[in-house]
Amino acid sequence: MNLYFKSMLCSLFLCCGFAQAQSGKISGKVLTSAKQPLVSAVVSLALVKDNTLVKTEITQADGSFEFANLANAAYQIAVENEGYKSYLSTSINIDSQQEVVWPEITMETQQSNTLQEVVVKKKKPFIENKIDRTVVNVEAFITAAGGDAMDVLEKSPGISVDQNGTITFKGKSGVQVFIDDKPTYLSGAELEAYLKSLPASTLDKIELMTNPPAKYDAAGSAGVINIISKRSKAKGFNGSVTSRYSQGQRPQTRQGFNFNYLNNKVRLFGNVGYAYQNPVNDLFIFRRFKNADLTTKSLFYQNSFFRTQVNTGNAKIGLDYYVNDKTTLGIGLTGILKSSRQKTDVRSTLTNSASVIDSTIIANNIENEKFKNGGINLNFRHDIDTLGQKITVDLDYLKYETETNQRFNNFVYQPDNSLSSQDALHGILPTDIAIYSLKSDYTHPLPNQGTFEAGYKGSFSKTDNIADYRDIIAGNEVPNYDTSNHFKYDEIINAVYVNFNTSYKKFTFQTGLRLEHTDSKGNQLGNVEKPASTFKRNYTNLFPTVYVMYKLDSIGNNQLVINYGKRINRPYFQDLNPFVSPLDKFTFYSGNPYLDPNFSDNYEFSYRYKELFSTTLSYAHSKDDINETIEIKDEIYYSRPGNIGKSEYYSLNVNAQIPFAKWWSANVYSEVTYSHFQSQLYTEGLNSSGTFWYFMMNNSFKFKKDWSAELSGNYTTDVTSTQFVLLARSNVSLGVQKKILKGKGSLKLSANDIFFSNLNNGIIKNIQLTDANWRNRGDSRFVALTFTYSFGKSFETKSQHDANGADSEKNRVKN
Repeated sequence: MNLYFKSMLCSLFLCCGFAQAQSGKISGKVLTSAKQPLVSAVVSLALVKDNTLVKTEITQADGSFEFANLANAAYQIAVENEGYKSYLSTSINIDSQQEVVWPEITMETQQSNTLQEVVVKKKKPFIENKIDRTVVNVEAFITAAGGDAMDVLEKSPGISVDQNGTITFKGKSGVQVFIDDKPTYLSGAELEAYLKSLPASTLDKIELMTNPPAKYDAAGSAGVINIISKRSKAKGFNGSVTSRYSQGQRPQTRQGFNFNYLNNKVRLFGNVGYAYQNPVNDLFIFRRFKNADLTTKSLFYQNSFFRTQVNTGNAKIGLDYYVNDKTTLGIGLTGILKSSRQKTDVRSTLTNSASVIDSTIIANNIENEKFKNGGINLNFRHDIDTLGQKITVDLDYLKYETETNQRFNNFVYQPDNSLSSQDALHGILPTDIAIYSLKSDYTHPLPNQGTFEAGYKGSFSKTDNIADYRDIIAGNEVPNYDTSNHFKYDEIINAVYVNFNTSYKKFTFQTGLRLEHTDSKGNQLGNVEKPASTFKRNYTNLFPTVYVMYKLDSIGNNQLVINYGKRINRPYFQDLNPFVSPLDKFTFYSGNPYLDPNFSDNYEFSYRYKELFSTTLSYAHSKDDINETIEIKDEIYYSRPGNIGKSEYYSLNVNAQIPFAKWWSANVYSEVTYSHFQSQLYTEGLNSSGTFWYFMMNNSFKFKKDWSAELSGNYTTDVTSTQFVLLARSNVSLGVQKKILKGKGSLKLSANDIFFSNLNNGIIKNIQLTDANWRNRGDSRFVALTFTYSFGKSFETKSQHDANGADSEKNRVKN
């Protein structure tokens, strides 16, 4: 299917979708006891005969709601809103072509407004399926309580994290991580560190999108993970405090404070957190070097023991000012300060083919790192009318600063343990990233619950990387020009998009088209021994998306969904940096300024039954995938990113929510994926393939007297990914929770990786005359105790200042 045909298909849906369906409809208005419109109330429509939920809507600025495209049946309307008593209508009988205007609904206020008396009647499901995404509700995790965003991601279906912090989604790398609809612009270890700084208690849900809508950046060949922060809608001052202590091989702690204040004109919200982490890692590496006739030439063994101490502080504060019923101004500030110190003891042994020791190298390495991240967001929202027409504008500035100070000390011993030589290297590596972004979105409602959206986004990114390495000779530091360098990279991306969705009888359509133009330039400044070099690139691409959902029955319990999307994966800023950086005496990392962007086409076909069961068959084809590649030169190991010529993925997954009993429910996710990679890598040809199976089960138990528990586990078979085979791994976790202090507090005891089976082991293939494998044992088994306390009061919300309901907030950046 070529690009022209795909674009024409999108245009066809955009045009044909404006057709209006004539079917049953129920509409009405919800008012307060003062006869004012009640905005953002949840209105549910259910069948009378079996209480099956048909649709859910949110009341508009005038309190109105509407359910269209209804089949012949008897229905009931239910209305719920914080601070009000629930409302349930009598039976409403409609016939096709009939429109029912229900009498005005007046909601009665609750007698008491204290937070502890609010009764939660419904628990969010673990997984929710929508036409363009899967939603994971964070509050469903007991074992993630008091943890961080990375803990939650690793427990989400289809997501795994490797030893370098690389996140894969349904077996594919290249996933983009967003925070509240904004890209993080980070990758690998930097992204892992950032996500570990975000407390799980501040998160509301995780949105998993293999084919994101056109309003999202086209970056991310594996899709987008969007992490949504919590936001309270209750008036008054309320919040929570969280404290967690965990004990593995080393102790770790985390504290957090969340707050929200809302009055007639102002909403103030934010969170503050601190974490102390003290992880350890035991890494073993083996390499066998071969002669041309494939006989063994020499052997290399390396044991590395990492001891790390990390202190992280994070803060986020936001302010919304409600100018009037239709206009809101907002500002958000974010900040993270992280300092870490890592000590690594390394023992490397080289032997001949008969395993006779040739030499032993003892290394004592120290790395100190300081990471700073600050951001400011200015936002504007204006509701043009009461029907849902609106415009939003976001201005963002992000700043990342990292300063790494390294010291490598190597001692070489002969077989008789005599010291033959020693050397030392000192490295200072500052990195600055500045990002400026302007984004504007326009939304226009259409008949049949349709919506037309259009928008623009422009971003400008500047990176500045310095590697200053010095050999220490006789106590003096002498510049090492082989590894020292200075690299700058600038990138400008301009994008426009249109997106449209509508319903016609049993069909729901959503389609979009995004245009992105990229200008980039890199400048390696060189040094006294190495010449400077520059490169420039610019390219323009179209990215279509199409979603079609068909209801197999009039209620929509059984659905078929098909979607297609084109994605791009641009090289990370650090990956374009060409200079070589030592990890130890035998292993080096370098960037690749010749990386091309990667383009992929993703297709999915799904069947869904209510929110209980779904299965998806998917296919993805990718050109120039960006992955880690390995090259051996003179028995020295070089790791650098490279383009993989052709990658294909075939996948089938099943997700089920099983209510075994009133007190026991489970979510089960299983996936089988076949992947195939073809490329030319250095001196070797790559033609690797493999099939892996992933299984995850999360059991939730609810007992009497406010006790609850969770038992979760996952298992992954061997995964083939370009040159690497990640060996099988598993994880079993258990959590128990007790509500205390009249429901305002809770104590949670959890145990992670009980059988210590979540180990990172693997094999490296397609290296010239070399076999290699590794085993990495982290501090994954631990016990954690978490205390959470909620406080505050909520009051009746006046409608004029609740114009930002749930639907509008998820389209806004609120950092």
